[in-house]
Amino acid sequence: MTDDVVIGPLDLAARVDEALDVQAHAFGLSDDEVAVRRQIVLRHLTYPGARSFGATTPDDRLVGFVYGMPNDRRHWWSTVVEPYLRGRQLDHWLDGSFVITELHVHPGHQNRGIGRSLITTITDGVAEPRSILSTIDVESPARGLYRSLGYTDLARRVLFPSAAKPYAVMGAPLPLPRRV
Repeated sequence: MTDDVVIGPLDLAARVDEALDVQAHAFGLSDDEVAVRRQIVLRHLTYPGARSFGATTPDDRLVGFVYGMPNDRRHWWSTVVEPYLRGRQLDHWLDGSFVITELHVHPGHQNRGIGRSLITTITDGVAEPRSILSTIDVESPARGLYRSLGYTDLARRVLFPSAAKPYAVMGAPLPLPRRV
């Protein structure tokens, strides 16, 4: 990782617009999609155990962020992925798991280890013995990162309402491995 970026706790509610700007650039979101996601992020931050970390430059510009929370089977995401996991007899992953809800790094700062540092930092110290996440179901740098951290595919071709592309659900035991 470059020396000019610092990973640390993030008051995501206070910096939600900056975070969503990073996500919009990284994920190609429209203004309407950002407005919807803003409400979702703010709601998620009220859930027990929600945590967030950011990657900031020396001038305090946010260039990456991650947030997540202990999984709850009553949450929307969990209800969508549960049938896919149950079909593979893997729905036990929904219990005792910390969900990586969002992880995004601005394209101008990708491939520098920022995403790796964000995801390992957020999962360090959580009480849950494993982590789960969903990612677009294509081979991508994000999938490569997750695999390098021990995440494996739990379900593929997962369809979320309103999402144009299928997703993969991945899981890994915690703590996540560090590069040697």
